[in-house]
This record gives sequence, C-alpha cells and structure tokens, in this order.
Amino acid sequence: MRSLIMIIVSCALINNVVLNQFLGICSFVGVSKQMKASASLGVAVIFVLTIASAVASLLYNFVLKPFDLDYMKTIVFILVIAALVQIVEMFLKKTSPSMYKALGIYLPLITTNCAVLGVALTNVQDEYNFIQSVFAGFGTAVGYTIAIVLLAGVRARLDESAIPKPFRGAPVVLLSAALMSIAFMGFGGLA
Repeated sequence: MRSLIMIIVSCALINNVVLNQFLGICSFVGVSKQMKASASLGVAVIFVLTIASAVASLLYNFVLKPFDLDYMKTIVFILVIAALVQIVEMFLKKTSPSMYKALGIYLPLITTNCAVLGVALTNVQDEYNFIQSVFAGFGTAVGYTIAIVLLAGVRARLDESAIPKPFRGAPVVLLSAALMSIAFMGFGGLA
C-alpha cells in the first residue's frame, strides 16, 4: 500500500505532469482563467486519465503485448482516450450545459492532450501493473488539477493587480507557471 501512495504523491507533486514534464500546457493556460472551469476540467481529467490508464493497461497487457502488437499502443491509447472524452462531453452537455459551454474547445482537447497520452505510455514504459497504472493515472490527474486550480487562483489575484503593460496577459501567466514549477521542485525531497 505504501508503494501505491508513493506513486500518487510522486505523480501529483514530484513529477507533476504540467509543472515538471510540461505536458498539457495548452489547456493549463487556456482554461485557468476561471476557477470553476479549471476545477471542472480537473475533474474531467481525473475521470478520463484514471479510466484511460486502467483500460490502456488492460489492453496493453492482455491484447497488444501477448499478440506482439506493441507497435500499435499509441493509436490504441488515443482511441481509448477519445472514447472516454466523448462520454464526458455527452455527460456534461446533458447534465451541465453551462459548464459544457464554459469549457468550450478545451474539453474535446483532452483527447489530444499529450498529458493523458503521456501517462498511458509512461505506465507501459515503467512496466506498471494494472493497479499501479490506475494509481499513476489518478495521481497524475490530481497533480494536473492541483496545478490548474492553483494557476486559476493566481490569475484571479493577478487580474486585481497593477501589472506593467508589457507583462499583461500571457507573459505574466507563463511567469507565474514558471514560479509554480520552481515551487513544486521543492517536493522532490519527499521521495
């Protein structure tokens, strides 16, 4: 059990997919303008990434690897992720049209979010079993959610601040993300 908890902590804080590996930056910067949209995207990513990690692990270990179809893992993982995103999109459209509209283009972009595919491929590369893959997917998604919600909070404060004109917009957001990345490096001593 301790090793599974360390996988979650490592994926969420130490090897944060956005702030350490720099995957998923598009939605990280694009959606973090509003706290509610950031939290909603985080929940969607938690669902998609956790389930995608589980399904990808099963498909890889019981179909691709035994039948020597390892070369197809990327396309198979993308299809799994796309199907899961479609499920989330249909669910949000039906249950919360306002949230569906607030997430806009970034919800379908989870399909092409390199963070989601990166985790599935990393789980295979690290030779994680099914349980480890699920925990790694969950931990990574929690780390993504922490990062995007923190950036949304920082951006809310920045909107109230007097920022010099050349730094407004993308420059101050990227600087804030860089400082968050440096802060997250401090978690490196946990493992």
